[in-house]
Amino acid sequence: MSAGMLRSAVILGLLACVGPLSIDMYLPALPSIADGLGTTVASVQMTLTVFFIAFGAAQLVYGPVADQVGRKPPLYFGLAIFIIGSVGCAFAPNIETLTAARFVQGLGAAVVMVIPRAIIRDLHTGVQATRLMALIMLVISVSPMLAPLAGSGMILLAGWRAIFGLLCVAAVFSLLLTGFMLPETLKAENRVVFNGRSFLRGSRTLLTDPEFMGLTFIGGFGMASFFVFIASASFVYTGQFGLTPTGFSLAFAVNAFGFFAASQAAAGLGRRIGMGRMVSYAVAGFALFALILLAIALAGHATLFVIIGLLFAANACLGLVIPTTMVLALENHGDIAGLASSLGGTLQMVAGGAMIAVASPFFDGTATPMIAAIALCAIAALILSFVTAAKVSAHQPG
Repeated sequence: MSAGMLRSAVILGLLACVGPLSIDMYLPALPSIADGLGTTVASVQMTLTVFFIAFGAAQLVYGPVADQVGRKPPLYFGLAIFIIGSVGCAFAPNIETLTAARFVQGLGAAVVMVIPRAIIRDLHTGVQATRLMALIMLVISVSPMLAPLAGSGMILLAGWRAIFGLLCVAAVFSLLLTGFMLPETLKAENRVVFNGRSFLRGSRTLLTDPEFMGLTFIGGFGMASFFVFIASASFVYTGQFGLTPTGFSLAFAVNAFGFFAASQAAAGLGRRIGMGRMVSYAVAGFALFALILLAIALAGHATLFVIIGLLFAANACLGLVIPTTMVLALENHGDIAGLASSLGGTLQMVAGGAMIAVASPFFDGTATPMIAAIALCAIAALILSFVTAAKVSAHQPG
């Protein structure tokens, strides 16, 4: 591993952490927010839904703009929007204001999803790109493993509003990192004009590419299972199983650890058995563990430790799937990497938001609806992997 790749991974990983931090630190606070603002669980869950909607929609803009003006200017703009949204969240007097501020926050956070993926495509392809993505995932892993604990600590010390103050600090740090440490990776001669015609032409190319669409939604349904878990887990773990916010944070960290630990093996496995084949096997494992967990839940035997253990195994499979599908989806679209990253991210956010919307009416405070929605995501990803397997099998080691 070169020093340059390690440096890129640390910088891009720290930038990309802003988005997950704005979710993960917030999770332990969901019950406290419901109590503090005198609102319902469904209303608090809506603040997550609108965040994901904004997070997905804004990606459609950042990527094409980055293909025209370079990678850094959109980062400056998006992070500034994120800071404004975070201030709004910190001072929100009611659930309606908090929901609106979370929407603004999502508009800004989207930039740190799009731009790092486009930068990876600027720098590398194939196994090297997967290795860099895995290293970035390793840096990002700090968020789901430590952010809920940090959020719990902030709640105890200063209340849930202080979480958004800390997010402002993280965004300011990211602005400084972008300004002083991140090089511009898109050369002037490789930039493309962003207008309605080029956007439609590029979008048509991507939307009619079965490989791009299949890989995007395989990863998308994997991410959707995370979104369902994120929207429900704090209520299930603290409500049904009686965990404290700190206990929930630890349980959440265990589930996240499986994903990020497995992601470090993606490049090596992809080189040995082929990246397409690895995705197919890992999706099958994800579906297997999710369906086993659903069967146990329906039988009434889904204890806390069973849920944590099987979600750990399922998420470990997703650690091989999500970073690899992100890389493969952009593989053949280097000339419009920003747009491809944007459109892929938007479609994945739509899948995640749709699954939360589908699952929310069935949420009853127990684990079974959450597990059923995760299993549904796994089945959808498995079906897509069968359809896409022949197309991605060409991505062999090398």
